[in-house]
Amino acid sequence: MRFCDRYIGKRSRTHDQMVQAARSGVQNIAEGSQAAGTSKKTELKLTNVARASLEELRLDYEDFLRQRALPLWDRRDPRRDSLVARRCTSADCVAQWAKEQHQNVKPPSTASTKSTMSTESTLSTKSTQSTYPEIAANAALVLIAVACSLLDRQLASLAAAFEREGGFTERLYRVRKNARGDSR
Repeated sequence: MRFCDRYIGKRSRTHDQMVQAARSGVQNIAEGSQAAGTSKKTELKLTNVARASLEELRLDYEDFLRQRALPLWDRRDPRRDSLVARRCTSADCVAQWAKEQHQNVKPPSTASTKSTMSTESTLSTKSTQSTYPEIAANAALVLIAVACSLLDRQLASLAAAFEREGGFTERLYRVRKNARGDSR
């Protein structure tokens, strides 16, 4: 929400869409966890909805970068690892990390002469001039990737457990059957 309020017009459909996708991701994770005790099927479904919401949000952040001609960080970009290693637990922590990243940017060198300055070095200089919107959007993408990876693992685990143990109703049936001494 902080990102959208800062970088996307509040009356924009994209603003509302991104906020709702983020909220949907969080809410469905919570609802799925709550349903876990009584319905593995519902837990699996809601966790999958959360994963899909985060995927939608990922695409919106990528669109944000593309539409503003801002770079999407490569998977090997050290800033990604730096953010993950920080293990932020709040938006304030991520904002502090973004501020540090922005402050660590080196200004373009003016010592180069025209004869030694190539197109390649000009491009690399531009890529080191990270802006807050670039850092913030890429940071969100890093965090979404981490969340999606964790949800993918959770979904695989839930599916395996459901396949192995069945759902709540099936387990209750087995308990009732065993209690009656039913051999059917």
